[in-house]
Amino acid sequence: MSGLKLEIVQEAPFSSLEEEALLNLLRTSDCLNRTFHLKTRHWGVTSTQYNVLRILRGAQPHGLTCSAIGSRMITAEPDITRLLSRLKALKLIRQHRDAHDRRVIWTRISEAGLDLLKKMDPVIQRLPRELLGHLDGAELAELIRLLESARKIGAEALATLD
Repeated sequence: MSGLKLEIVQEAPFSSLEEEALLNLLRTSDCLNRTFHLKTRHWGVTSTQYNVLRILRGAQPHGLTCSAIGSRMITAEPDITRLLSRLKALKLIRQHRDAHDRRVIWTRISEAGLDLLKKMDPVIQRLPRELLGHLDGAELAELIRLLESARKIGAEALATLD
C-alpha cells in the first residue's frame, strides 16, 4: 500500500497514477505550508503576510500596486485589499494614492516591516534546508523541473477556465 493511502486511510486503489501523484502533491504542499505557517506565526504574521512583506522589501524604494503584489505572490490571494489593510493596521506597510491616478494605491514596506523581516530572516532562511535538505542536488533539480512542468500545465488549464 502506498504511503499516501496509509496516511489518508484509503482502502480503494487510486483511479490512476496521475490521481495518486496529484493527491501526493496537494498533501505535500499542505504539509509544507502548515510548517511554514507555524514558523511565521511566532512573529504575529501569517505566511501570506510574510510573503507580501518580502515582495515589498524587494520592491523598495518605489513600492507596488495591489495588482502587482498579487501577481508576485506564491499563493493566490483573492482579497489583496483586506490583506494589505491588516498589514497596515500592524504598521508593517505604508500606503499612498498615486499623484496622477487617485484610483491607484501604492504600497511600501515600513521601517517596522523591515525590522520584522530582519528578525525573521535567520529562521526562515534555514527552513528550506530543514524541509528539503535530505534531497541531494540532482533530486532537487529534478523536483524543480517536474513541479515547473506540472505548474505550466496547471496555468494553461486555468487560462482556459477564465
